Amino acid sequence: MQFSKSTDYALHALIHLAHSESHNNIGIKELSAMLSVSESYLSKIMSKLRRDGIVRAVPGVKGGYELARAAGEITFLEVIQAIEGRQQMFACTNLNSQQHQLLAEEKGIERIQNDAGHGECLVKKVMDGAEQHLHQYLREHTIQSVLDAVTKNSNHLANKK
Repeated sequence: MQFSKSTDYALHALIHLAHSESHNNIGIKELSAMLSVSESYLSKIMSKLRRDGIVRAVPGVKGGYELARAAGEITFLEVIQAIEGRQQMFACTNLNSQQHQLLAEEKGIERIQNDAGHGECLVKKVMDGAEQHLHQYLREHTIQSVLDAVTKNSNHLANKK
């Protein structure tokens, strides 16, 4: 599994917006220069974030983007879902295979039917569990938690001197 570069840019843009709260908003030119990405590509990313209520567009000559909510309320999961979509990571395509039928027979069980009336995928249970753990981890981490970690590391380094 690999997230797209768009997700990387989105997360870094949000961290930059959160870190630069004194500016109130940051223009696409400054953001794209900071991230070393084209303005048009970053504009598409920011549009997705705006559509999901993560950032707000500020119109006008001095306009740009700002966080729509506090950095502590913006989770990594919602950013990833805004950029990547909300589809499941794993789909069992081998459900009617000979292997599934043999395993079911070997266990002496009849095919377990799920709500959709299909047989249960033996691998999907594990993959769904992994996805749930990943989602929970990403829900626990916010844009603010990254900034807090940077501040903590800076203070730790300053105390060592």
